[in-house]
Amino acid sequence: MTIHVPAPLRSFTDQKAVLDLPARTVGEALAELVARHPELRRHLYGEDGRLRSFVNLYLNDQDIRYLEKEATAVEEGDTLSIVPAVAGGLEE
Repeated sequence: MTIHVPAPLRSFTDQKAVLDLPARTVGEALAELVARHPELRRHLYGEDGRLRSFVNLYLNDQDIRYLEKEATAVEEGDTLSIVPAVAGGLEE
């Protein structure tokens, strides 16, 4: 499976924007990702070991929260995108 890493997190993946990792589920893909790039763990997971609420994951353009979350099965050729939430707005 292929993981797309957003620009703000690439400093933790040796500037790699795309990584190919073996996995059967989204959770396995994330575990492999942080095993290879341990500094990412604190940006993706809270101290309780849960995925941070502001980290959005899309498997082939579908939000995993509406699938089976980290237990969502993945197949060869699937793409997982990490999309950090963006906050802010326009002051008037």
